[in-house]
Amino acid sequence: MLNDAGQQPPMPMDLRDTPHRRYNPLLREWVLVSPHRTERPWQGKVHEAPQEAQPAYDPNCYLCPGNARAAGVRNPAYKSTLVFDNDFPALLPSAPDSHLDLNGLIVAHAERGICRVVCFDPRHDLTIASMGLEQIRRVVDVWVEQYNELGSIPWINHVQIFENRGAMMGASNPHPHCQTWANANLPNQPFREQDSMEQYSKAHKCCMLCEYLALERKAGERIVYENDAFIALVPFWAVWPFEILVLSRRHVGAMNELSEQERDWLSDILKQVTAGYDKVFDVSFPYSMGFHQRPTDGKDHPEWHLHAHYYPPLLRSATVQKFMVGYEMLGTPQRDITPEIAAGRLRETVKVAAQQRQAGSETVLR
Repeated sequence: MLNDAGQQPPMPMDLRDTPHRRYNPLLREWVLVSPHRTERPWQGKVHEAPQEAQPAYDPNCYLCPGNARAAGVRNPAYKSTLVFDNDFPALLPSAPDSHLDLNGLIVAHAERGICRVVCFDPRHDLTIASMGLEQIRRVVDVWVEQYNELGSIPWINHVQIFENRGAMMGASNPHPHCQTWANANLPNQPFREQDSMEQYSKAHKCCMLCEYLALERKAGERIVYENDAFIALVPFWAVWPFEILVLSRRHVGAMNELSEQERDWLSDILKQVTAGYDKVFDVSFPYSMGFHQRPTDGKDHPEWHLHAHYYPPLLRSATVQKFMVGYEMLGTPQRDITPEIAAGRLRETVKVAAQQRQAGSETVLR
């Protein structure tokens, strides 16, 4: 049967067997999905990477309490969290206002910024997955403080909070910590998301991620874990094998808009997600994680919706990673394990991790 334009309507798509492209509306780019390449992507562990047990205190760790850092700076004997300016910052607040432009082909602009380190806890052997909810909540409160403090500086227009976990993700120290980079200009990814959310809001008179969240809740198949304030899901357009997008249920643009209760629930979902990750291959699961939130340029930005991205590299075992190579570098990112299969696996591991914690009589938020 022909449609109103006299054309044959497209056949319904089977996302489980048909090679197809999925559109990422946040970045306005495509990812190629090839589910036919592996009927059962989980083929068992190849082998596990050996794990070294970390001590509670490491005298050689420059992030542990009382230890010396670069240039002779010594950490205080902190009991909770610790924030300090990065000893080797990628950005400098004193960068001169200068630029280079040769016919629009060789272009450079100086970039000012502030880089800080946030230690989650004095104990060297902890991770978000193994920390208690009260400990994680203290970290969340520090993130809010850093967003407010850095964002209030007139020339700071973006605050990026991110954590690299694991040596393969570039983490030079296993001590639980993250970084905060505050820029004068929006970095590439937030800039693209900003533009996409703004254009969607103008065209549809609503929030892009609120609409997307409603679709995912209706489908249910890509949701990994949810509580009263946040939902963790494998996005429809995911590139990394076990990528997760964490979204606030309520439309808020940044962490400083969260209520006290919502901060508790953010702590809960961070723990659930990371503990579930550790169960996927029974290893300390590596990832890069970061929050994207409203720019701090003084504008309202009603189109912004608070969210966090988790990008883990492990593919089939603790020693098999996904890299962007070949076609992915020259054409389009591609994946075999579909987001639906990945979400099912993660959903199960999050459930198992929670059951084990409950069996150990750990306090869980109610």
